[in-house]
Amino acid sequence: MRAMKKVLLTATVQSHIARFHLPLIDMLRKNGYEIHVAAKNNLIEKKGLRLNGPHKVYDIPFTRSPYSKSNITAYRQLKKIIYENRYDVIHCNTPVGGVITRLAARRTRKQGTKVFYTAHGFHFYRGAPLKNWLLYYPVEKWLARYTDVLITINKEDYARAIKTLKAVRVEYIPGVGLDTESFGGITVDKMAKRRELNLPEDSFVLLSVGELNKNKNHQVIIRALSKLKNTSIYYLICGNGSLESYLKKLAEKLGLREQVRLLDYRRDIGEICKSADVFVFPSLREGLGIAALEAMACGLPLIASNIRGITEYAVDGVTGFNCSPDDADGFGKAIDTLMNNREIREKMGSHNVNAVKKFDVKNTLTVMRNIYENYSG
Repeated sequence: MRAMKKVLLTATVQSHIARFHLPLIDMLRKNGYEIHVAAKNNLIEKKGLRLNGPHKVYDIPFTRSPYSKSNITAYRQLKKIIYENRYDVIHCNTPVGGVITRLAARRTRKQGTKVFYTAHGFHFYRGAPLKNWLLYYPVEKWLARYTDVLITINKEDYARAIKTLKAVRVEYIPGVGLDTESFGGITVDKMAKRRELNLPEDSFVLLSVGELNKNKNHQVIIRALSKLKNTSIYYLICGNGSLESYLKKLAEKLGLREQVRLLDYRRDIGEICKSADVFVFPSLREGLGIAALEAMACGLPLIASNIRGITEYAVDGVTGFNCSPDDADGFGKAIDTLMNNREIREKMGSHNVNAVKKFDVKNTLTVMRNIYENYSG
């Protein structure tokens, strides 16, 4: 693989890079690349999570709101960084980070810099709200002309990008990459971990991992539990976010204060997965959903939304059960079925350990390595 001088990775927040792109950074470094990162420093929010690997990190005031004036400042700062460093490749991620980066890179792209964009799930998709199509689709279609390689992580987005966005080149990768061996190899004393989490040893434990926001849709599982009226079921949610207070109040209102546990951001997700019985993933929108893939690698059955991205790996009746995101009764029925049939849980969990290997980081990095090798100029 021919080494290049410099690569800039951008995203709206640094935690996105830390969460999804350290394997890419490590691969590029080992092949002689100098790696810079430009994103907003939100790592305090992640309670000590630290970036490692990049040669240089820039704190850029991106915000997720496309209407924020601070994004103008971010654009100016990023444009200056790009001009001063003369990158060979600029690889952008996340919707706002991707928009601002491609705008800031227009001049240097004319001088030979290649611009890659990884779409971690378009906001416009089959069944998406009309406002998403009106806001995001025209922007992505326009910016495709400033994108040398558009990288998608699910097949629906890939097909749409090929058909309508018309970037210079469109590539598909099997997710952002998961170390399935690492997750699968985690060992834990299940009962001891449950005691640590203050759970009854004989409880039936559901687990979700994700930011506490509207999109992750944790509330539908809380409503499903209220219908089951089974005090032996406990629901753990690992993550933080703006809906923390709302979810706590909802659980209390529905008589589930003790059964719904908000655990904040955690570094021991693998151990908690190994101590749970079922992983629930009720999102309204996902590009793919690495948290569910991690759970599969740990041998858990899934109860998930039947939406774009998730259905790349979640097969109803095989990996677990798929439900409409707003179907509390459906989620409740699926929970009840798995709770009362250990044999089915174990069969689905064993299947998932093998099925998830197609999304292993080795496969993702092989494709990404070829992209850098073939299209970096």
